[in-house]
Amino acid sequence: MSKTQNNDQDKSTQHLSFKNKIVLVTGAGRGIGRASALAFAKEGARVAIHYNTSEEAAQKTVLDMERYGGPHMLLPGNIAIADEIPKMMDRVVEHFGRLDILVNNAAVILPHDINKVSYTDWQKAWDSTLKVNLIGTANMTFCAAQQMMKQGGGRIINVSSRGAFRGEPTQPAYGASKAGLNAMAQSLAQALAPHQIYIATVAPGYVETDRVAHLLTGTNGEAIRAQSPTGRVAKPEEVANAILNLAREGMEFTTGCILDVNGASYLR
Repeated sequence: MSKTQNNDQDKSTQHLSFKNKIVLVTGAGRGIGRASALAFAKEGARVAIHYNTSEEAAQKTVLDMERYGGPHMLLPGNIAIADEIPKMMDRVVEHFGRLDILVNNAAVILPHDINKVSYTDWQKAWDSTLKVNLIGTANMTFCAAQQMMKQGGGRIINVSSRGAFRGEPTQPAYGASKAGLNAMAQSLAQALAPHQIYIATVAPGYVETDRVAHLLTGTNGEAIRAQSPTGRVAKPEEVANAILNLAREGMEFTTGCILDVNGASYLR
């Protein structure tokens, strides 16, 4: 390969990388959020690691990211509290000067089988789930979009779920919140494209994370893995790769898309 070809390849790689991009990942202490933060950092981005209760895990994520450079930052906050979100956004912009990419990953899953729970517990589950998964994410998106409009554009990637389409019989608020997230993302993809803000969504099935470890190692583990013809569930890094690819320059015309990352376990 000639020196000119090498230079052209280097330029192409730089164009496709996230070098010096500023990324905010919500719920980044564990699972998909952690894998996404590490993947962005590996490609040269500087990342704000948001967490609510998982401070120790978030600190470990930042330490692990340092091997790829930085600086990065920890960002504590509860996205279920509307007044906290503008303050979090201000801290990111004060620290880095801008925000290029928002990954809306933070979510809660609270079992509330209608056949088993009381009316009081039913209401609590719906209220808590929607406050984080839908309303909190909507508020985070609003604040990020205001900043991105000031600076001339950006990317917003949402983490939804196969459950938005397939249903979640023992945790219906979770499925409903993710279905709402999908609709919100597609509506805002239309509203924000004129501002060069592009929105995409990934919808994973089961992912090998701490959250579902007890299910994968339990009596239903084999049946869960058998849902996919691959005979396994996704790794967090596989979902992170999808997030990175949707956030890259050159992917603008995927705005409004919902990408299934479920190993053909649910086809629509």
